[in-house]
Amino acid sequence: MGDVVWDNLRRVAWPATAGFVVGGLSLALLGQTAAWLVFGALIIVSVVAGIARGAKPAGGRAAQVQGNADLSTLPPLAREIFERLPDPLMLLDTSGRVMFANRGMRGVIGIDAERKHVSSLLRTPSVLDAIRRTAATGEPTSVEFSFLVPVQRHYQAYAARIGTDPSVTILLLHDLTAMKRAEQMRADFVANASHELRTPLAALSGFIDTLKGHARDDLAAREQFLDIMTVEAGRMRRLIDDLLSLTRIEQNEHVPPSGEVSLEAILREAVAALTPLARNDRITLEISAVPDLPFAVGERDELIQIFQNLIHNAIKYGRQGGHVWVTLGLGSTPGGRGADSMLAASVRDDGEGIPPDSVPRLTERFYRVDVKRSRERGGTGLGLAIVKHIVNRHLGRLTIDSRPGEGSTFTVFLPAARTKDRAVAAPAAPSVTEMS
Repeated sequence: MGDVVWDNLRRVAWPATAGFVVGGLSLALLGQTAAWLVFGALIIVSVVAGIARGAKPAGGRAAQVQGNADLSTLPPLAREIFERLPDPLMLLDTSGRVMFANRGMRGVIGIDAERKHVSSLLRTPSVLDAIRRTAATGEPTSVEFSFLVPVQRHYQAYAARIGTDPSVTILLLHDLTAMKRAEQMRADFVANASHELRTPLAALSGFIDTLKGHARDDLAAREQFLDIMTVEAGRMRRLIDDLLSLTRIEQNEHVPPSGEVSLEAILREAVAALTPLARNDRITLEISAVPDLPFAVGERDELIQIFQNLIHNAIKYGRQGGHVWVTLGLGSTPGGRGADSMLAASVRDDGEGIPPDSVPRLTERFYRVDVKRSRERGGTGLGLAIVKHIVNRHLGRLTIDSRPGEGSTFTVFLPAARTKDRAVAAPAAPSVTEMS
């Protein structure tokens, strides 16, 4: 038994060491991103090659099952190495069937993949073409591809072939999501933030020049200009705060939260925080919740941000002297998508409503139905974009129902926690609270 283990270690160690050496040189010569593909692929290719060389029986004939390589004799050490790799890895036989998929790959495709054909697991034509081309020619291939649902993810796939009779095709994935999002965020910031900051900066610059010039000794003009400058500086501060918040949320959007929170407590906290603002516009906030609801799966601070943004919008764009209703209960998303058990939290106002052609664009960055009114009320055009990305991270859904003249209803659907003994303490009848 000891000789077998030592033989497996010897077959794996030498080619793996060669992979590390060449990979290290590529890191120095090619740079971090390009070197990763060479580095990771060389190690895996060399390990598999070492195993393949040792997989021949005493007669010298390679182990085959109907013309395909057989990895049933994959040494435990090699299987453990592949399983613990942080990046998705898949080994395919000559017919395209999966011989091995590690934990990272199972997380990407969502199921146990062994003995299934790769075309039934990855429905991306460019990746399947790369695998076929590599299996046929033996030339390594690298392609980029994306998954759009449930959350957009970007990968770079590297395919390489080992051996000839039989052969093994390796598919290795590198997650580019963080890098792609950073690139997109930089582009969005240049295109949108610079435009939004230009107006307040121009106003501040103009007023400073005026105060340094002929209005230097004009007390009334100075007080007026300083008040306007304070408003414009506050607008820039809110814009920067929202941009930083959106950036932080987008960076973690692909990582679902694991905590459990009382959604009713979060809604009541958001309503309490915004009651003074509603009182200034003589708007009555009313909150009601179905009793004994389960907890929601989510992160407390981000969920508070969702409902503060929605309630704040309802106050800003609602009817002066009107109502804002906040309700919580069980619900199901349109089309039956989402978790088996969902909580539905709605924020409804009795304002002038939203034109139908504007509803689909409300969650776009910097989109405003009424630009002038939004800026007058301190809006940055990022509130609903923040809501959308937080909801995506929580594997929930956001629906918007609005008709001109009849107000608007924003409903957030969130997965309910499976823990049955955690429920919101509430009276036997629905709990209703008015704050005016």
